[in-house]
Amino acid sequence: MGRLHHLPLNASGSPARTVMANPRIPYRFSTSAPPLPPLNGKRILVHLVVNVEHWQFDRAMPRTIITPPHGQGSIPDVPNFSWADYGMRAGLPRILDLFRARGLPASTSFNAGVIDAYPQAAEAMLRAGWEFIGHGLHQKAIQNTDGDAEAEMIAAALDKIAGFTGARPRGWLSPGLRESERTPDLLKAQGVDYVCDWVVDDVPNWMTTAHGPLVAMPYNLEINDSIIYAIERHATGEMEKRLRHTLALFEAECTRSPRVLALGLHPHLISVPHRMHELVNMVDALAASPEVAFVTGSQICDWFTTAASPES
Repeated sequence: MGRLHHLPLNASGSPARTVMANPRIPYRFSTSAPPLPPLNGKRILVHLVVNVEHWQFDRAMPRTIITPPHGQGSIPDVPNFSWADYGMRAGLPRILDLFRARGLPASTSFNAGVIDAYPQAAEAMLRAGWEFIGHGLHQKAIQNTDGDAEAEMIAAALDKIAGFTGARPRGWLSPGLRESERTPDLLKAQGVDYVCDWVVDDVPNWMTTAHGPLVAMPYNLEINDSIIYAIERHATGEMEKRLRHTLALFEAECTRSPRVLALGLHPHLISVPHRMHELVNMVDALAASPEVAFVTGSQICDWFTTAASPES
């Protein structure tokens, strides 16, 4: 007879339900999951995610580089708006040119408002063949949205992107990665296949929602120019250093099971003149690894859902 596991009992005398720390993704060591197969012979799947955002001129800026004099904020916030606007004018073309020259696929985490606010940018990414990932209408957090407004915003963002690209987005990244308690349920109800907000592992995981399983796609907070340069305020070179250390570890770990390496990029941060060389160095270092394949979010999602059932 096998060993009996003595579970805690509830008031009725029956086993009490175990409450996992994560309400959406059952807990286990990443190394305990069944190994995933390579994707076309490659074991490190690099996902380049360019966050292309609409910061509204007549609203408070979602992040700042210059604090206001005497602590008195103002609208319009010209210097901080210009910080992001520079990225859309000068930074984004540099990224497009680099990825085109290297033949690299990419995804854009895309505020649907960009279609109207920055039409040349939207058209250029569409021509480049980038995958469009839903990222709200504007760069504004959604977790405090009241009533049905969140569901309406998600639907409006996905519909607007679908009307522009001809394909409804399969992926979602919430502005600021902020969600309400029901965001995954709303996304699944809208037909979204994967969400990048739950940065809990180096491989995809299945999430539970009220409408069926949803894929939690690896993103990255540690190799993300917004975290490194806008929040932690490191000197140029820190992102490349972290990328090289991560790549070295993944090359050792991927012999057991593949890894997903996502780079979060913002045109007003990584592709300013004193950092653009860093992005060049990072993609070239990745391309030099025999284990690396550059892929889109949908390619990772299809690979994972083919290899791992929600019950595995």
